[in-house]
Amino acid sequence: MPPVARAQDWRRALDELRAREKAATRELDAIAAQRRRLPMVELPEYTLQGADGPVTLAEIFDGRSQLIVYHHMWRDGQEWQCPGCTQFTSQFWKLEFLDEYDARFVVVTQGPIGEALAYKRRTGNAMEWYSTAGSPFGADMDAPPGGGFAVNVFLRDGGIVYRTWHTAGRGTEQLGHTFPLIDLLPYGRQEEWQDVPDGWPQAPAYSHWWSAKEYGRYGAPDA
Repeated sequence: MPPVARAQDWRRALDELRAREKAATRELDAIAAQRRRLPMVELPEYTLQGADGPVTLAEIFDGRSQLIVYHHMWRDGQEWQCPGCTQFTSQFWKLEFLDEYDARFVVVTQGPIGEALAYKRRTGNAMEWYSTAGSPFGADMDAPPGGGFAVNVFLRDGGIVYRTWHTAGRGTEQLGHTFPLIDLLPYGRQEEWQDVPDGWPQAPAYSHWWSAKEYGRYGAPDA
């Protein structure tokens, strides 16, 4: 258990922590400013598969100028796919707010479109899904067949698409609410790699994560 302190001592310790939190916020602002100044790379035309058939990358923007893509890991023949990817994409509902920013956020996976859409339904996922099976798009964007997950961001100017940003691994954590919420808890993620006081509950990494099947069991929230 954390030590018990008087209210004024707790407030003093909180103020000390807040100074570091504010510094981190300002650093994230500076990082975002640098991100906005990154150069970009012009891409060739790619054709993916959507629910209604073939669709070009430019068409996936659906008339918007900016696009965020989450590359969902995929293993052929598995009923339940990567739990981390399933958890990440399950966080996003009512993405229409991005319309106000002339942007869209979608899922792309290496799985065949029929299997991908079936998995979307099985897990109650709310995002729009596309398949890059048969296209070099996934591999070119650092998410090859059999590879890991990734996030890529694109800018469209007419029919020309540019790649502006990419991340993978723990770089995706700041994009969702799951880990930020857990990190607020007194015991945190309870994983062995974390720096915690002696005696804090800890377990092997991922041991507290839901399986993909559990996300499917809870499905979509009520409309």
